Amino acid sequence: MKTLKFKTNIQCTNCLAKVTPKLDEQSDIQSWDVDLQDPERTLTVKTENLQAEDIKKAVLKAGFLANLIP
Repeated sequence: MKTLKFKTNIQCTNCLAKVTPKLDEQSDIQSWDVDLQDPERTLTVKTENLQAEDIKKAVLKAGFLANLIP
């Protein structure tokens, strides 16, 4: 399993509520979490098969940005 981390513009619990269904519908995501206390609002995703681009697209569908942290 790999762990991908993204800097996002998800700011609050309401934003999180919008992005949750988009990430939850990705069956290949084992788990995910957004750290709202972190200034970069880091999204951490654990997955076997998905690529960073797949996660970025799912977050974008909810109206937010996610940039991979190298």
